[in-house]
Amino acid sequence: MLSALAGYPSPMLERWTRGVIRWRFAVIAVWVVILACGVFSAAKLPALLTTSLNVPGSDSAQANRVLEHNFAENIEGTFTVVLPLRHATPALIRTLETRIASAAKEIPTGRLTQDRAVGGLLYANVDTSLSLQRAASVTPELRHALSRAGLTGALVTGPPALQHDLTPVLSHDLRWGEALAVVLALLLLLAVLGLCWALVIPFAVAATTAGAALVVVYLMAQWFVMVLYVPNVVELIGFGLAVDYSLLIVHRFRSEVEHDGADIESAVVRTMASAGRTVVLSGLSVAIGLTTLLLVPVPFVRALGAAGLAVPLVAICAALTLQPALLSLFGSRGVRPRAIRGLLARRDVLTGAWARVARLVIRRPVTVLVASLVLLGAASASIFWFQVTPGSITAIPQHLESTTALNLVRAKVGPAVITPIEVVIDSGSRHHADATAMSAARLRLAELILHDQDVFVVAIGPHAPYVDATGRFARIFVINRHEFGAETSQRLVRTIRNTMIPAARFPAGTRIYVGGAASQGVDFLSTIYGTFPWIVLLALALAYLMLLRAFRSLVLPLLAVLLDLVSVAAAYGLLVVIFRFGVGSSLLGTYHVSQIEGWVPIFIFAVLFGLSSDYEVFIVARMRESWDGGSGNAQAITDGLAHTGGVVTAAAVIMVGALGGLAFGQIAGLQELGVGLALGVLVDATIIRGLMLPSAMALLGRWNWWLPEVPARLARTKASPLEDRGARP
Repeated sequence: MLSALAGYPSPMLERWTRGVIRWRFAVIAVWVVILACGVFSAAKLPALLTTSLNVPGSDSAQANRVLEHNFAENIEGTFTVVLPLRHATPALIRTLETRIASAAKEIPTGRLTQDRAVGGLLYANVDTSLSLQRAASVTPELRHALSRAGLTGALVTGPPALQHDLTPVLSHDLRWGEALAVVLALLLLLAVLGLCWALVIPFAVAATTAGAALVVVYLMAQWFVMVLYVPNVVELIGFGLAVDYSLLIVHRFRSEVEHDGADIESAVVRTMASAGRTVVLSGLSVAIGLTTLLLVPVPFVRALGAAGLAVPLVAICAALTLQPALLSLFGSRGVRPRAIRGLLARRDVLTGAWARVARLVIRRPVTVLVASLVLLGAASASIFWFQVTPGSITAIPQHLESTTALNLVRAKVGPAVITPIEVVIDSGSRHHADATAMSAARLRLAELILHDQDVFVVAIGPHAPYVDATGRFARIFVINRHEFGAETSQRLVRTIRNTMIPAARFPAGTRIYVGGAASQGVDFLSTIYGTFPWIVLLALALAYLMLLRAFRSLVLPLLAVLLDLVSVAAAYGLLVVIFRFGVGSSLLGTYHVSQIEGWVPIFIFAVLFGLSSDYEVFIVARMRESWDGGSGNAQAITDGLAHTGGVVTAAAVIMVGALGGLAFGQIAGLQELGVGLALGVLVDATIIRGLMLPSAMALLGRWNWWLPEVPARLARTKASPLEDRGARP
């Protein structure tokens, strides 16, 4: 297998393929069982998912731990009940409080903790000791209990209610996205392959790939945090990736059986030795990008990385097993088009459109390269206006009960009332929180915070709920004027931590933590972007080493990773243009926001970096094949682009169709992910791989294929001397 990945025939890969063909019915049966398990996992998985942004070991996590253990306040398991009031008399408020408290007792560990009547609203916190997932599952029970208590106008919101209400929205978006992806993929496959039985193969491979990935995610969710968005990401990206890989293999198999249609088994073996090997390399390149996310010490991001990583690895397994088994069953008749021949039907590709593009680029490489760089530079320029947020309550569907309640509070009281910043003060010993020096410092801190222009209310006191029962811990409630993820809220948290707390002059030994949703968001962003440069460097290094072995070149892997970065920069820039500047947002039906959700850029980098390397492998592997066959640099470039340009473009368009299921959903983060990846894939498969790659390779000449003896031995592959084939066509 290692020799196959190095670029020359592998006896091991040949034996493997022949074994799969011999046991093809058993292989297919195993994948049918895996698909059934995937259906089961898809049904059970939502109950195990979460939207938590918790960062273990962070300042906000420490604060939340104190609030939970000492103030009996579980931030992620707390509901907020919102009730509009027409005439807020003290007697009416006491009656309503009693009814809410009675309803709260009907859910596990539920109890009324705080309530306040402001601006014609009564809002009350119903606290539980439940995890976010478990609390979300009892949301209907609380709503029914409030209704039975006569509070028919009460609305329930808070983290658990939001997660409960978003789950069916995500499921609906996923089903709609899958339908869209399947229809678009069918039309595109019909256009490129023609009408043939082999159209079934990509869908079979895609379904089993998604099913197997869901099984893996379901098993991981038993022990690790998994994010609510995982099924949408796994199924839609998995569908696009699996169809892409299957299309490449089917296309190569068609050319092999036309070359020697009498021996199907040999044709499958040759197909897997070339296209199958390329798919393995491509899948590994995608896996490398996603593996780097496991380095981020944030469960939310690690969950997305682990779930995403399952997709290319499963896709490789399906490509090496199910794909050859199905090809051997369908044979030459299965891939022979009928009525509709398709754009990739057998013809002289060296006279086709992509061959003409390659020759044009080779004639004017400097002009093409400079023009492409200017165009992509313009697309990337808006990256300087890139701002991120941990999340937003305005960029989710507004028809849900939980968001209706939030909007009511925003309009009547303020956007941050339900998500206050909580400064937790640990005096170090029992009954020390009310000591004179400690109380004076706490008052100074409260006054400093209150004088900030973005602060609406500061609440402080000597008794509960501001001091715990032991007298060791105290807290200050801070309600600012903006929602928790806004840039101003992030600035306020940083100012409290870095400037105001030191200025308050607390006694030595005092520990102070800043908690609440806003500070949790700050810790979330600072942690993931603190590790982001290392993720980029690791991804570049691993991709370079893998591609060095695949291309047998020192120069081409460097060119590949540089072009990958250009793809990512263009995707980031276009993301800002659409979502922040609003260009085309009404046409696409996307949100118009001032900030991009923080997890999106890092996930776009990981996936798009892998997909960009993916397409590079498709094209350059064929160029390398031509070069090793004796062609000169110009002819190798032309051969590679002519044979793979069409199929890579088709694969990219299919991937864009699959990503459309994310882009046209109702959740801002998934919209941003889908649009960013779709635009990045389109830019990469056309401008970068169709124009920039061949123009750069034309300028590099024979240096493209240079791999000296020493690095070749270290990479355990065959050396590639610096030959001059300029005289060859």
